[in-house]
Amino acid sequence: MPRPCWKRPAGWWNTRPTWSGCVPDSDPLLVATDLDGTLLRADHTVSSRTRAVVAELAARGIPVVPVTARQPKGLRPIASAVGLTGPAICGNGAIGMHLAANEIWFARPLAADDARALALRLRGRDPSLLFASVGPAGEWFRAEPEYAVEAKFADHHRTRNEMELGDLSFVVLDDCAKLIVRRPGVAPEQLIREFRDEFAAVEATTSGAPFVEIMGAGVTKASALELLCGRLGVARERVWAFGDAPNDVDMLRWAGRGFAVANASAEARAAADELVGSNENDGVASAISALLGL
Repeated sequence: MPRPCWKRPAGWWNTRPTWSGCVPDSDPLLVATDLDGTLLRADHTVSSRTRAVVAELAARGIPVVPVTARQPKGLRPIASAVGLTGPAICGNGAIGMHLAANEIWFARPLAADDARALALRLRGRDPSLLFASVGPAGEWFRAEPEYAVEAKFADHHRTRNEMELGDLSFVVLDDCAKLIVRRPGVAPEQLIREFRDEFAAVEATTSGAPFVEIMGAGVTKASALELLCGRLGVARERVWAFGDAPNDVDMLRWAGRGFAVANASAEARAAADELVGSNENDGVASAISALLGL
């Protein structure tokens, strides 16, 4: 006798139709994946094999949801290259959106008063710290001039001309998706250890970039994925998640099945249920292909 199963037709996450057909109950209903260091290779490209797997999952009614530290501006060219057109999570969980519809589904900013108070305390303890911030829906990027000089394009996928420059009071003038802090030449993990007490009331994490990313309390990839799945009617047990960095840890623990790529940080590897191949070797696509018989 065939095993009981469900299916949502391709694109159900756009129209939210009723269940029909067959997706085995051991298979995911949603695949959530980090991008940099996980789905993407080191040169920020995606292989034809990965594109084919994403397309096959979509045809089977299984959306692939990018869950990234990037802002919408930095996500869009990658989404286009991979073939991702549905729901997405940006800013480490601060922004939920639909790519094809260009709609913001939710925004969970860090309040300006909280960002300002934190930045001033940090600056008081260490004047060498540099600050930037991102608009609640990724609509702007503000930075101190010294920060802009230090930043590379790959850090934020913005040229210096695409940054609004000003002093610290300007950087923290409004609510923001995230506050960013860096000390030139110092690893962000060291900053998190050094200022652990200051970060206790917010979410401070790293994504492999040379700075600390600070979101409001409770704003993480996992909590955003929970919100998104609630909207789509997907139980966490039917979610597979892939990641590589400390900002992926909570997502890997939350998902019904968490996978860390071979190049992942020690924290991500410890949080995952399973290890897969590296991002350079299409670890995500290879694992999905093997597990689902693609």
